[in-house]
Amino acid sequence: MEQIRSFIAIELSGEVKQALARLQGTLKSGSRTPVRWVDPNSIHLTLKFLGNINADMTGRITAAMEEAARGVHPFRIEISGLGVFPNPGRVQIVWVGLTGEVERLGQLQKRIEAGLVPLGFAAESRSFTPHLTIGRVRDQATTYERQDLGRLIEGMSFDAGCKLDVESVNLMKSQLTREGPIYNRLGSVMLK
Repeated sequence: MEQIRSFIAIELSGEVKQALARLQGTLKSGSRTPVRWVDPNSIHLTLKFLGNINADMTGRITAAMEEAARGVHPFRIEISGLGVFPNPGRVQIVWVGLTGEVERLGQLQKRIEAGLVPLGFAAESRSFTPHLTIGRVRDQATTYERQDLGRLIEGMSFDAGCKLDVESVNLMKSQLTREGPIYNRLGSVMLK
């Protein structure tokens, strides 16, 4: 049986991707920390990582997404804020935050999570922290380089000045390659 590496996500508009590319350019010029920057065209808002699934499960997963989205109306989030995981002294992930109707986003994510449990997907033990990963610090980065990037980010503010109208949720396929992941939409559920 064919295995598909997959996840459920909200795709971003071209305007948001352009704003994230500009931010990455600013961060690259402000720090020498070795970071693997995520291609802005590949950045998305992950709601649930599924891992490897059997290809024949995509229909049942999409049906669970449809049920979770039932009665959820489109909503708007804003791309604003900049931070790191786990902390500025030990940067591993660089992310952009979200504001606006994030409560509705969280409710949608919980509904999707609950709808997938009967299909054998374990509920996430950590609370949902909506963010857009824009970079991952490379393993060879020194403590000093990580702290340097952390100070740069702490000293910056970021407001993309753009909003994202969330009108659909997508089942995505992730194919890992040497050049980076390639994402393809396997299914889409509209919010009505």
